[in-house]
Amino acid sequence: MSVPVSVILDRKGHDVLTTTPDETLLAVSHTLQEHNVGALVVSSGAREVEGVVSERDVVRTVARLGSDALACLVSDAMTSDVTTCDLATTVDELMAVMTQRRIRHVPVIEDGRLVGIVSIGDVVKARHVELELQAQALQEYVTGSRA
Repeated sequence: MSVPVSVILDRKGHDVLTTTPDETLLAVSHTLQEHNVGALVVSSGAREVEGVVSERDVVRTVARLGSDALACLVSDAMTSDVTTCDLATTVDELMAVMTQRRIRHVPVIEDGRLVGIVSIGDVVKARHVELELQAQALQEYVTGSRA
């Protein structure tokens, strides 16, 4: 039984770092570094998702424009075709989507509102915990004892 996204967010929190489409990539780079995150949700109102700007988007823009990229607006560099999920989405479903789309951050939407974000690290951690619990249950079943 795969863990739903709601459990991941209950563990890590529902806070989401956002930026606006008119922010510069230099400012975004500072925010990413300051908070040690790999992506920001782009939103003018902090509750709707207009895009995601990631470290990868920044690097691609720098590769294309050189140092001029740092003055570039988020709206010109962000990923606007954003894959989202909801609180009921399972870790297994999310792993499949992240692998297929080659993405590392998925905003969580509930009733049309941004309620969280899940990273590949969150998914791996949740899957690891799930596998440890399954292994422990199997060991207890085989040995007939609780550790």
